[in-house]
Amino acid sequence: MIRSLTGRWAHATISADVSSMVNAVRLLVLVVVLVTVPLAEPRLGVGARGVAMAVAFGVAGVSWVVWLLAAGRERLTVSVLAVMGAAGGAMAGLAPLSTAVAVGCVVTSAAGIRLNPETSLAIVAETVAAFLTAGLVSGAPVEALLGYPLTFAGLWVFGLIRHDYLLRAEQAEGTLAETRRMREAETQAAALAERARIAREIHDVLAHSLAAVSVNLQAAEGLLAALPDESPELLRAIECVGRAGALTRQGMADARSAILALREDLAPLADQLSALADEGRADGDAAVGLQVTGAPRPVTAEVGLAAFRAAQEALTNARKHAPGQPVSLALEFEPTRISVRVANPLPAAGRPGPLAPTGAGYGLTGLRERAALGGGTLSAGPVQGEWRVCLTMPT
Repeated sequence: MIRSLTGRWAHATISADVSSMVNAVRLLVLVVVLVTVPLAEPRLGVGARGVAMAVAFGVAGVSWVVWLLAAGRERLTVSVLAVMGAAGGAMAGLAPLSTAVAVGCVVTSAAGIRLNPETSLAIVAETVAAFLTAGLVSGAPVEALLGYPLTFAGLWVFGLIRHDYLLRAEQAEGTLAETRRMREAETQAAALAERARIAREIHDVLAHSLAAVSVNLQAAEGLLAALPDESPELLRAIECVGRAGALTRQGMADARSAILALREDLAPLADQLSALADEGRADGDAAVGLQVTGAPRPVTAEVGLAAFRAAQEALTNARKHAPGQPVSLALEFEPTRISVRVANPLPAAGRPGPLAPTGAGYGLTGLRERAALGGGTLSAGPVQGEWRVCLTMPT
């Protein structure tokens, strides 16, 4: 990634340097033409040739300045090059021994580089025609009448070669970018496939192990309950076995939820939360309602996982601290973000749930850190007799 960014930056820097150098050379040529042409024969404004030379000189100078300021606007560039080519060709024909020929040279080479072959050929033909017309009328030397058109044609061919090179470079850059995108897509697909494989392995191991533990705990609870002695120690043992069974069932539910988030990266977030609510209703005695507002849309894996984890943690906490109480789960899609809200009534004072002491107490802290890494926020606390967990993530 760093190498790719460095290469792009270097390419952009080199392109900018070359473009600046070309513009500087064009400006220098313009200055040389503006300074030297008035000193050559015919003098500007003197006689018929001088008047024609002055008109062509003024048109060429203004057109050149506009061309430098066109900055990639194709239609304006074509028009300006056409006008400048006609004026430059006429100047070269009227003053074949001056630097006026540089105007035609710049026009023909630039047209070949920047324009399509048909358009550039038309501009070159116009420049040559203007030169030959002015040269024949003014009596230009034969060598100039033969040499300048060949020079214009040669520079145009050079421009075509350069134009083809630029097109190939753009195509190669596009192909490279497409290859890079395909490689990233293949890497992501491979990562998702590997995550799915790991999820299957984890699911098989946890399902087998926890199911076996749950069955043995149920058997132990039944055996202990069948004993005639009802001493406090026996009742405490039965209570501990029952609590261990509840923890095992909760662990299986949490494991299924975690596996669901790991394996179904491509599932819509609303479907994932719906499945989570269904599992909450199936595993507990509380009513879990889901409400989705806004227009559902795909979200990134990071945003979807943060939302799923927040809802999962909030439902688990509700089952621990307020068992049997209804839980509302809401998912809201906004233009630039999504929000997940989980609310349940606060438990009665002095009556904590049987699973309240379990857990390390760092679930919400980890969710806040996960939300902050994604540019979002998470809040949790009592509001109007309810415990609310609210997650907001940008999309």
